[in-house]
Amino acid sequence: MSITDAKTTNDAPDSWHAWREARRQRVTGPQGDLALVSTVWLPDGTEPDLDAVLVGQPASVVATAVHRKDLDTGAPEHGYRLWDAESPANRSFVEVPVFPYDPAWRITAHFTPAEPGRTIPYEHLRDAAGATRDLVVPGDITATIDGRSYTLSAFDDDGTLLLVFGDPTNRSTDDADRTYGTGRFLFVERPAGSSTGEESDVVLDFNQAFVPPCGFSDQYNCPLPPFQNRLHVPVHAGERYVAHQA
Repeated sequence: MSITDAKTTNDAPDSWHAWREARRQRVTGPQGDLALVSTVWLPDGTEPDLDAVLVGQPASVVATAVHRKDLDTGAPEHGYRLWDAESPANRSFVEVPVFPYDPAWRITAHFTPAEPGRTIPYEHLRDAAGATRDLVVPGDITATIDGRSYTLSAFDDDGTLLLVFGDPTNRSTDDADRTYGTGRFLFVERPAGSSTGEESDVVLDFNQAFVPPCGFSDQYNCPLPPFQNRLHVPVHAGERYVAHQA
């Protein structure tokens, strides 16, 4: 247990502790974020042979198919990923430090549905500079944070809203203050009725902000915070970065 963890043991709700344990299991699992060791994109028209790509690999490695759209043509691209339960990252992993739980970072916001099919361009970490991928954004989240009004964009992630946000802690040079450099993620429960155009309140619980998959493996290509999701106040809540043995 880290010093930061010790500070949060007695004053945080059980749900937050359960979330933290679920996160640890998620990132350290056989196909968790730390286990991803390779992402390979194949030539046009080629689909992966998962049995063939496993030839010569250790027994701890599994393969899965992956797909996306070509940035220029929109045509489907196919590839595969290799996951190693015994990856160097998994073996050296220590913890994901967190800020102490703070109920003040559980913020009520408002969700306004958008017209179906609305998209917003997102840059991705490993794409060429300036290149974007359009992601469907079901609506706007308006929130007041530290006295400042924001209109935030969250895209749909299998029925849940995923907010990709940045804040000054991403650029901090103070080890006690810093978080993952390109931003963090936050799941937001999608309100009932949003698909039929109903507005409603949502909760932004920044205590459950988390390091994106690309913070655990350089084989991910994570979306970056769009301009409207870059907060001006340091968010001292949630996961901070990924700690490994030296």
